[in-house]
Amino acid sequence: MTNKFSDYNFKPFIKQALEKLNFTEPTEVQKRLLPPIMHGKSVVGQAQTGSGKTHAFLLPIFNTIDLTQHEVQAVITTPSRELAYQIYDAAKQISAESKQEIMVANYVGGTDKKRQAAKLEKHQPQVVIGTPGRILDLINSHVLDIHLTKYFVVDEADMTLDMGFLKETDAIASALPQDLQMMVFSATIPVKLEPFLKKYMNNPVIEVVENQAIISPTVQNWLISTKGRDRNRLIYQLLTIGEPYLVLIFANTKERVDELTEYLRKCGLEVAKIHGGLQPRERKRVMKKIHNLDYQFVVATDLAARGIDIEGVSHVINDDLPNDLEFFVHRVGRTGRNNMPGTAITLYGPEDDQKVNELEQMGISFAPKALKNGEIVDSYDRERRAKHKKRHDPMDPSLRGMAKKEKNKHKPGYKKRIKKAIKKDQQQKRRIEQRAKRRKK
Repeated sequence: MTNKFSDYNFKPFIKQALEKLNFTEPTEVQKRLLPPIMHGKSVVGQAQTGSGKTHAFLLPIFNTIDLTQHEVQAVITTPSRELAYQIYDAAKQISAESKQEIMVANYVGGTDKKRQAAKLEKHQPQVVIGTPGRILDLINSHVLDIHLTKYFVVDEADMTLDMGFLKETDAIASALPQDLQMMVFSATIPVKLEPFLKKYMNNPVIEVVENQAIISPTVQNWLISTKGRDRNRLIYQLLTIGEPYLVLIFANTKERVDELTEYLRKCGLEVAKIHGGLQPRERKRVMKKIHNLDYQFVVATDLAARGIDIEGVSHVINDDLPNDLEFFVHRVGRTGRNNMPGTAITLYGPEDDQKVNELEQMGISFAPKALKNGEIVDSYDRERRAKHKKRHDPMDPSLRGMAKKEKNKHKPGYKKRIKKAIKKDQQQKRRIEQRAKRRKK
């Protein structure tokens, strides 16, 4: 397995682009997938966000693109506009080093379709990046010509499925040549995605890259109980302790993002907000300002966790736990990158105990903390009372009642009946646990 980018047979302009980006050693997913992709094989790459998937498909595409052919040679779909902009920027960084111009186009919903169609009638781009809906729209309008396409990339396939764009992606795939090279990248491979993969991919190379740790070891993962406190006020206090470099605050809904942003702005903080309700032009403007470090605090929905790559995030604050716990990993993964230190703070109430337990079962450990007198201090285990109870009184409440009742009757054989009932209860619990394990598996 190749350990340096210089060992690959990349064209000179790609090597220059890698040098400018300070990329010397490929990531694990790149080490595994670059060789089969460069040998023309279709691949399925399963790896977490931030693992280097984007360059795993961009580098081979630009390395083999025919610069004399002014036709669409690669189509790359992604479920969110932000992620499309991110891939487009990465592609432009590479193409900028080429002496001969490489036409890269970005097509996403909410932009001027008529203007895009007018440009396409004059010339076709060589690399197309965008959201499935807009790309399909341009194909159906007979302005985007994909009959000579050699590469089709579906990025964040599980997110494409979750956001309801698999139908459009399927339609794009069916309109492409049969002999193309297909690359699918995803954090997970849900069962509902498998029919799509089987329909278009014949014996692809499949690589599953497990994270060394679910959360980077450089991240301090704190858990703070709200104890009925005002969450807005608590978040403001957390933001104003010390001097965080860049903080991402995650909330589950657009309404909550708006509410929290308004509160923090009233408190005098410069805060940006990102969610699906913003107009495309506004979202692009805000993202540009965030990348320029014009904002120190960003409040966002989970769209940002999967679709936006912001460098230099020092802190992540979870206003609440996500409904889909996979997003917790994506949220916390925004900080502690490239072996840099990071802090993740999760606020929770009694209603969140089950979710916290599930995260701990996934292998995520929390350090209990509390905010006292303007400082974050060590706190106690949230389950200490429950553990204390179990240690002193392990008997099920219903069995305890039966034992007392039987004892009061003083009838012969009551001890035997109690033992039998306890044994039956334990067997039933074991069956329930085994059933739960089988379902989970």
